[in-house]
Amino acid sequence: MSITDIFWLLFLMIAFQPIVRQRFLEQARARRIAQIERQRKSRVILLVHRQETMRLFGLPLMRYIDVSDAETILRVLQMTAPEIPVDLVLHTPGGLVLPSLQIARAIKARRGKVTVFVPHYAMSGGTLIALAADEIVMCQHAVLGPVDPQIGEFPAASLLRVVDQKPVAEIDDRTLVLADVGRKAIEQIRAAIEELLSGHMPPETAAQTAELLSQGTWTHDYPITVEQARQLGLRVSTDMPGAVLDLLALFPQPVRRQEGVEYLPTPKKRREADKRRNHPLSD
Repeated sequence: MSITDIFWLLFLMIAFQPIVRQRFLEQARARRIAQIERQRKSRVILLVHRQETMRLFGLPLMRYIDVSDAETILRVLQMTAPEIPVDLVLHTPGGLVLPSLQIARAIKARRGKVTVFVPHYAMSGGTLIALAADEIVMCQHAVLGPVDPQIGEFPAASLLRVVDQKPVAEIDDRTLVLADVGRKAIEQIRAAIEELLSGHMPPETAAQTAELLSQGTWTHDYPITVEQARQLGLRVSTDMPGAVLDLLALFPQPVRRQEGVEYLPTPKKRREADKRRNHPLSD
């Protein structure tokens, strides 16, 4: 074998390494999903969005909830008998209202129990989907987010405040048009949230929660914690199965940069000797 042959062999190995690695990841995910489905007797669906980068080209792709996601999830739900429980794992910054609301309404319509798992975050459209579930399971420090509409680069609620605080003669036509669209968007989202929450909480509580989440009470990236979600009347549990966290770990973020967090990937427990030494009666 010549040097040229060795060079091309190495080149092909390097070129195909990302593809082989991705195939192993996909197989590991499939095995873990099947394991969870057997344990919980449910249909497991994942909606996971990360900034994925192919190592061969290094081109970042920003992910969010889009029509393709809705089409896939609706197809999976159609393939699943109505009485079979559904476990939906959400890890997303949000996305478009249309597909998010389609997924949420499809979940709301199911007869079987729907559980949404939020290991880290489900913001904006992800929260809209979670509101339709029978139960939301979050890690202790996981967060949801407000569902206030965004009109272009501006929050709809802020556009309305501008129109309310300034004389109409001092406001340009574009801002007036955006504010009109924003007013309609806020009312639409408020009504949709109230619809999704109906049956999960009293009507008065549903109306108050819909108002808080849609009216620009917080900034769009505000993290709603477990305790705050419970105060809003949502049925939130923190009994996160370890298998779900293990499954999410199979969705790495292969961004080409130096990691800022490092640790030894083994459980750490206090030694018995340390426990005895620190015990007040050890002497």
